Amino acid sequence: MARLLDLITSGLSKYQRALGALGVALLFTACGAREVVVQGNFPKPLMDPLPLTVAVIYTDEFAQHEIFDEAAGRAESDWLVKTGDAQVEFWNTLFNGMFESVVQIKDSESLAAHQNTVDAVIIPAVADLQYTIPLHTNVKIYEIWMKYRFKMVALEDVHGNENGDLSINPDRYFADWTLTAYGKTPTAFLQSDEEAVNLAAVVALRDAGANFATSFSRVPDIATWMSEGLPPAPNEEAERAGATDD
Repeated sequence: MARLLDLITSGLSKYQRALGALGVALLFTACGAREVVVQGNFPKPLMDPLPLTVAVIYTDEFAQHEIFDEAAGRAESDWLVKTGDAQVEFWNTLFNGMFESVVQIKDSESLAAHQNTVDAVIIPAVADLQYTIPLHTNVKIYEIWMKYRFKMVALEDVHGNENGDLSINPDRYFADWTLTAYGKTPTAFLQSDEEAVNLAAVVALRDAGANFATSFSRVPDIATWMSEGLPPAPNEEAERAGATDD
């Protein structure tokens, strides 16, 4: 960069050299990548947990999810938005609020540790993520659209390999569904573009959680599985016991 400055500013006055240096610095700043590591506060949902013990498998692709958007022109910047850590933190919080018990299965060892203790395994994935960034404007309102795909499988259909990795027969999933989420920066008066993108992503995650919590039991395959496979609720057990005693 110093060599570039020398070539650009050679033969200029001290004032002109200073302006030239500033212009080059701004050019490099404008063309540099903007990076956002999404962070947020994710409270546990206020709901009665379902009487389920659920295992969760976060694939490497999900846990390290990020999106890279290459700049379309010299006046724009590349964007790198890393959502992986926030995804895992958010869905852990949601699942622990929705289900009676939640465990994570990461490898063959953790799979063996939870044999015969899990009702089902859920595997989330980010199917798509898009966002809009305001260009040539001071209004920093950003929008993010996310599409998730969830799959559920019985624990016995998850297998550990010799190298510790997990494998699942794709034909054995008993539920497979998608949901969408939307996030928008609620205010234009933020300190930076990165902060605005982060906040939009957090809003999108919360919207995804609300959609998941309200629609989970209505997914046809889930509804069938819950009606056929879940143990009766405590009050139903008491009623049945009373009926037997009579």
